[in-house]
Amino acid sequence: MQAPAPQNPFFSLLQMQKATSQTFRRQSLADRKLRLQKLERWLMANRKQIVAAVQADFHRPQTEIEISEVMPVLSEVRHALADLSAWARPRPVDAPLHYLGTRTYIRYEPKGVCLIIAPWNYPFNLCAGPLVSCLAAGNTAIIKPSEYTPATGALVQRMATELFPPDQVAVVQGDAATSQELLRLPFDHIFFTGSPAVGKLIMKAAAEQLASVTLELGGKSPTVVDGSGSLADAAKRIAFGKFFNNGQTCIAPDYVLVAKPYEARLVALLQQEIAVLFGAGQPVSPQSPDYARLVHERHFDRIAHLVAQAQQQGAQVLAAGQPDRSTRFYPPTLLTHIPATAPVLEEEIFGPVLPIVSYEKDEDVVQFINSRPKPLGMYVFSSRAHFRTQLERETSSGALVFNDCLLQYTHPNIPFGGVNNSGIGKAHGQFGFYAFSNEKPVIKQVPLWANTYFFHPPYTPYTKRLVNFVLRWML
Repeated sequence: MQAPAPQNPFFSLLQMQKATSQTFRRQSLADRKLRLQKLERWLMANRKQIVAAVQADFHRPQTEIEISEVMPVLSEVRHALADLSAWARPRPVDAPLHYLGTRTYIRYEPKGVCLIIAPWNYPFNLCAGPLVSCLAAGNTAIIKPSEYTPATGALVQRMATELFPPDQVAVVQGDAATSQELLRLPFDHIFFTGSPAVGKLIMKAAAEQLASVTLELGGKSPTVVDGSGSLADAAKRIAFGKFFNNGQTCIAPDYVLVAKPYEARLVALLQQEIAVLFGAGQPVSPQSPDYARLVHERHFDRIAHLVAQAQQQGAQVLAAGQPDRSTRFYPPTLLTHIPATAPVLEEEIFGPVLPIVSYEKDEDVVQFINSRPKPLGMYVFSSRAHFRTQLERETSSGALVFNDCLLQYTHPNIPFGGVNNSGIGKAHGQFGFYAFSNEKPVIKQVPLWANTYFFHPPYTPYTKRLVNFVLRWML
């Protein structure tokens, strides 16, 4: 594909950042840390503004916003500031015997100009979090916030304007057409968070430019309850993980597989826990101060349609309140007796609806999970070691958590990301630094007489004997 024409509205911005990215290559880690420190100070000074912006876009409790939007980004910044020197240090590599005389190390260099495309469900976190890794690795960034959260997008733009010149960090507002224009440009790396369907379009566009990608996608994260542990504890943790942010979380439990003898009890405990978390012991109402809302009416209609389809096919609907489209309030809803063909068991729900499916044998769980695309997260509530080991070995997922939900996202020292349908590449902490870095091997041939001369033409009988020796004993 040919280089984009200058008439692309963002061509000049890309060129400015390309020039700056060359300057960044010559800078020290101290310069990167200064940029991160500015971001840290801005976060602490603008906590209230972040909360207000997210609440303006879709009603969410203040504490929930601080837990999910402010704390993770602040943790990313402080983790990077503390460990960047160790992450970026050239890593020596041992040489095999037939490389005697060489010295080798891996250097972590900036990729260059990076595009960060963020979704609406965590509109500040998923703009600023990847930016931390991008800056730590020494890159420049263009950020495209979601058009569905305009107040937060405007705040992200203000943050970038107050902290960085546009040739270092710039924010571009707009809809899907804007994203398409950006994707025509030859970025060095693209970091996208969103649905698998859109992720395929991002990857296709990146392929035209041969740009590397990190795709943080989603999918149907299964939750398994075998009844061997505390059902009450499982219900508490599942209810929190599922209905936090009204289910609009890529790693939320998407459905529950429960051993058949424990199904009725788990359903009753989930209903009880939902009332405690969001309704002060009563059905959840639109006035609940602890329960978020859906982002827009179209998403409300989609969730309502999924539930209606399941009900028409024979599912039992257990809603903890009455939906209210005018306020985008959709109550926590459990579905039982769901037919296998219901779309709610095929599509990622991304809302406050939790299907519950019973199973007979342990093998049924493995078969059910493996018959579907690989999930971003998987949660298993079990005290049986052999069952936990079976699921760890025989299923594939971005992360596996035993006896809790969502913990993998904020753990500072593990990679976050999916596999196949649920994502490509990893993020957060050191792994986010790697995502935005090129791991460049550097080999120094020290003595001039060293090994490679022995393999140059002409290929004499001596050369052939030497090759045979190396093949047999040294590789």
